[in-house]
Amino acid sequence: QVQLVESGGGLVQAGDSLRLSCAASGLTFAFYTTGWFRQNPGKEREFVASISWTGSTIDYADSVQGRFTISRDRAKNTAYLQMNSLKPEDTASYYCALRRPGGEYKYWGQGTQVTVSS
Repeated sequence: QVQLVESGGGLVQAGDSLRLSCAASGLTFAFYTTGWFRQNPGKEREFVASISWTGSTIDYADSVQGRFTISRDRAKNTAYLQMNSLKPEDTASYYCALRRPGGEYKYWGQGTQVTVSS
């Protein structure tokens, strides 16, 4: 019954911005860490960013530090990934996921495609 749905992906040019959304149903974000990941066919899944349920701990991959911002709106049960200064290397399918503190990511969305042209 738990469902995570990503949206906001698209085709953009280098330097443009996108905001990805992750809407959750069947649970609330309370007590969960929210993470964003990305992956291309035949490649390893890559960690992008995460935020703890309290919002006190936020982590970013070095490759997106300073360009991406993760946030949550608990009232709307929605997480966001603001992506600025996009590069072709950011092209991937982006997924949101949830885990308990200290646990593994248990719930995953279906992904949204981001394509950045040069």
